[in-house]
Amino acid sequence: METRRRMVVQASLWGGYVAVSLAMVASFQPLNASFVFVMLCLGAGLWLASEGLRALALRRAWLDRSPPALLLRLALLPPLFALAVQAALFLINWAGVSLGLLHFPPNVPRGWLVLLSYTMNTSIMLWLWLAVWVGLQMLQRWRVGEIAKWQAETAARELELQVLRAQINPHFLFNALNNLRALINEDPARAREMLSRLSNTLRHTLQHSAKERVPLADELAVVRDYVALEQLHHEERLRVDWRIDPATADASVPPMLLQLLVENAIKHGIARTAGGGVVDIGLRRSGARLAVAVSNPGQWAPGASDGTGLGLAHLRERLARAGGEGAGCQIAAADGRVTITVELAA
Repeated sequence: METRRRMVVQASLWGGYVAVSLAMVASFQPLNASFVFVMLCLGAGLWLASEGLRALALRRAWLDRSPPALLLRLALLPPLFALAVQAALFLINWAGVSLGLLHFPPNVPRGWLVLLSYTMNTSIMLWLWLAVWVGLQMLQRWRVGEIAKWQAETAARELELQVLRAQINPHFLFNALNNLRALINEDPARAREMLSRLSNTLRHTLQHSAKERVPLADELAVVRDYVALEQLHHEERLRVDWRIDPATADASVPPMLLQLLVENAIKHGIARTAGGGVVDIGLRRSGARLAVAVSNPGQWAPGASDGTGLGLAHLRERLARAGGEGAGCQIAAADGRVTITVELAA
C-alpha cells in the first residue's frame, strides 16, 4: 500500500513537471514530437533518479548521520544523479538522431554549455525533491518519537496510578469501614470525623498520584488521617511519636512517600508484634536535603528479599525520578526495631 501510494505521488509529481515544461515551451513555439519524447524520457529519468536517491538514503541511513554529514550528501549526490540523467538523455538523442528516429529543428541549442545548463536545472529539481523528502522523513521520525514518548509516559503514569491506588489496600479499607460501622452507634461524632479522614486519605491518593512532588504539609495531613484510622483499628496497640523539624515546613516530597513508609511500619511492625508498640516518625532538614525516618518494632534480615512488603524497588525508582540528586533509602535493624531512612532533595 505504501509503495503504491509512493508511485502515484512520484508519477503525479514528475508527470506534472513534464506537462508544465511542455506547456511553457508550447507558449512560444510549436511542440516537436521528438522534443516531447525527450521530455518524457527526462521525466522518467528524474523519477528513477529520485527513487535512487531515496533508496541510497535509506540504505546508507543518511538520517542517522550528523547534520554536516547529511548536508554534504544532500549537496553532492543530486548533481551526480542529474549528470547521469543528462548523459542518458544525450545518448538517447545521439542514437535517435543517428538512426533517423528523432528530428529536431535546426535552431535547437547544443554543446557542452547546454548540457551543463540542463544538468544544473535537473540538479535543482532533485535538490528540491530530496529536501522535501528528507524534511518529511524527519517530521515523521519526530512524530513517531513524540508518540512513543507520550505513550511511554502515559503507561508509566497509569502504572504508578495503579500502584498508588493499590497502596490503600483492601484490608485497610475493609477494616476502616467495619470500624466506622461499629462506631456509628457508639460515637456518631467520632464516626463522622473518621469518615472525613478516610475521605481525605482516598482523595489525596487519587488527586496527587499523577504529580511528581507534593507539599510535605499535605503529605503530613494525609498521614495523620491515615494513622487516626489505623488507631481506630489497633486501638492502644498503635502509638505514634512525631518528631517534625519546623525547618521542613516548606519542603516537598514525592506523593504518598511518607504514607507508604508509615503503612509499612504498621503492617509489618505493629500488626506482627504482640502488644503493638510505637511508630517513630522523624523529619529533619539540613540545607537543601530532607531526611525521613520511620521506625517500628520488629525484625528484618538483610538480603531476605530486600523486602518489607513496601516494595523497595518501586520506592527507589520513585526517588530516582522525583527525589532529586543523591536520593535513596536505607534499612537498619537494631534492638528489636527496624528503621527505614529516606534522604532526598527538599
